[in-house]
Amino acid sequence: MTRSDGYLLDNRQSEAGERFDAFATLFDPTTFRHLEGFGIGPGWRCWEVGAGGTSVVSWLAKKVGPTGKVVATDIDTTRLAAAARPPVDVRVHDVATEEPPGEGFDLVHARLVLVHVPDRERALRSMIKALRPGGRLLLEDADPALQPLACPDEHGPEQRLANRLRQGFRQLLADRGADLSYGRRLPRLLREHGLRRVEADAYFPLTSDSCAALESATIRQIRPQLLEAAIATNEDIDRHLANVEAGGMDLATAPMISAWGRKA
Repeated sequence: MTRSDGYLLDNRQSEAGERFDAFATLFDPTTFRHLEGFGIGPGWRCWEVGAGGTSVVSWLAKKVGPTGKVVATDIDTTRLAAAARPPVDVRVHDVATEEPPGEGFDLVHARLVLVHVPDRERALRSMIKALRPGGRLLLEDADPALQPLACPDEHGPEQRLANRLRQGFRQLLADRGADLSYGRRLPRLLREHGLRRVEADAYFPLTSDSCAALESATIRQIRPQLLEAAIATNEDIDRHLANVEAGGMDLATAPMISAWGRKA
């Protein structure tokens, strides 16, 4: 396969909403736990980078209240319209090519963003630049290379098919410039960029209804690319979707690495 241009998982596709819902169920509790630990409260100024959906933006808005501000940015803000009211300011913005939408933020957060950004270094510098001294940066990214399987317990043909399609999905991401081992680098990168009190942890959902919903939505969304790249046939995809619907597989996600630190 040759390198392709463009984001594989377009926010405007119908399956994107299902994916955002699954991500919210799977990962919001971990994200909110970290943000609560920072002491977020009324008056905070926050930048939510690559917001995509509204779950984190809405939660931040409640925490900062009318005296705070949440700037929610993405290259496609289609699904952010429902949150676009004070204290939320929704903006079309590319973190990898544009200057940050302000400075002096108390918090900058990005989840499942940098792994897909071609110029990750510039994006990271931009986010750190936007922080006030003492401000907090929380980056959360998957590390598919750390755990590459859809079904870590590969004990039958259903699991083997799921893992073959997951391998194809990873290849499609890599062909578009995604760094599939980026998550593990986050703590080191934060330290190298001068952040202090850097910590990190990981969350690895192994099986749940939301894992299955995410798998189904993802496969349906990338079906044309799987076919075009000859990774799978229509019959393969239909059989896998039926297997997911039947509920007999333990479907995992890639580990989500959360890393955070404070600007000096």
